[in-house]
Amino acid sequence: MQYNLVRCLKQSNLEVKMNPLRSLCLLACLVAVAMAGPQSGGRSNSLDSVQQPSNWVSPREIEDLPALNQVTLKKLQEMSLEEGATLLDKLYHLSQFNRVFKPDYTPEPSQIKGYIVGERGQKIEFNLNSLVETVKRQQKFGDDEVTIFIQGLPQSNSQVHKATRKLVNAYQQRYNLQPYPTTDSSSEEQHQKSSSEEQQQSHGRKQNGEQDDTKTGDLIVIQLGDAIENFEQYATLNIERLGEIVGNRLVELTNAVNVPQEIIHLIGSGPAAHVAGVAGRQFTRQTGHKLRRITALDASKIYGKPEQKLTGLARGDADFVDAIHTSAYGMGTGERLANVDFYPNGPSTGVPGADNVVEAAMRATRYFAESVRPGNERNFPAVAASSYQEYKQNKGYGKRAYMGIATDFDLQGDYMLQVNSKSPFGRSTPAQTQSGYHQVHQPWRQSSASAASQANRHH
Repeated sequence: MQYNLVRCLKQSNLEVKMNPLRSLCLLACLVAVAMAGPQSGGRSNSLDSVQQPSNWVSPREIEDLPALNQVTLKKLQEMSLEEGATLLDKLYHLSQFNRVFKPDYTPEPSQIKGYIVGERGQKIEFNLNSLVETVKRQQKFGDDEVTIFIQGLPQSNSQVHKATRKLVNAYQQRYNLQPYPTTDSSSEEQHQKSSSEEQQQSHGRKQNGEQDDTKTGDLIVIQLGDAIENFEQYATLNIERLGEIVGNRLVELTNAVNVPQEIIHLIGSGPAAHVAGVAGRQFTRQTGHKLRRITALDASKIYGKPEQKLTGLARGDADFVDAIHTSAYGMGTGERLANVDFYPNGPSTGVPGADNVVEAAMRATRYFAESVRPGNERNFPAVAASSYQEYKQNKGYGKRAYMGIATDFDLQGDYMLQVNSKSPFGRSTPAQTQSGYHQVHQPWRQSSASAASQANRHH
């Protein structure tokens, strides 16, 4: 079924004509939405305005919104960053106002493909039903760290494909899973590589007599995004059901293959970040234990939410949860989701160098990939702050941290940092000295009065 937002709103209006009270409530809501229509000017670079009513859509603008089958990743890439963010913002707020989207799209496990990166860099393919049996056939699987990356957007999109490839290549180097030297890229891509990437790839596997070149970890890629064919499926993705399916597979993995949950790192991009969160909760429900870590790479807005139930990623879904937000006002969400949330260049529609919302969303994956490469673990120094302006004015607070693979598990709160527009994206020089440094920090800046009264509280 294809959703037309205007049609849904009109149908809802017709359905309540027989109930004067509901008609009055709907009219009041429409008036509220109209009065809270988008204001002129840019979006705030502060966390305090992420869900302000000023982002709502007016009734007149509803008429101009496209049907979902007209919204595609290609179309979003053709729009400017602000145009794409504005469209998604209107769709999102309308979906929350009128419950247009129902989370009823669940691809069958057999439709969800994936692969294990073999010791020689080869792809060992599976579908979600055969994941555990495929893992069983791999020698020494789970002897070291196990990283499971759930891709949230289709790889047919060039930006998604590139970001995924960068992440996989980075883990191949980290885990000694690729031949030496790498032959993965075309000559044109090799020419475009940054000097830092070339230096890291030249040391891909240990080739001296003092160190062997055996693998030091395992990488699984679940291609959930390839089962999402259009924006309607993206907006109506059944996050809860998919998370339960993935969580059950993780339980089987620990039981049948004896992979300890303490070494499992689950990573999700876009909507898959929320799937990862539900999977972590499902794993805990079934086993009584938590996964070691869940990382969200620009977790998406949730358009279709189940009624009377909280859904999506949240702190507590693993022993440690971290999130990187690169398009808080675009494809992503600015909501605090994790133990620690990182906002490169502050919460905004995108990040430096990203020309559209798809590219901005994929930058979180690119940043994390850069930090995974050996020697780059501390490329992204960050400081706790509630806005980018506060960070730039050296008014941050809390301990210095590093975004990416090397994030400390004892961190809590919101962190800001600067990034470059091109690779290498990280500014590996030490972060600015902040005048408001404290050993224990709060997740957002409080007024002096409330800060004094809550100084002993832990976020």
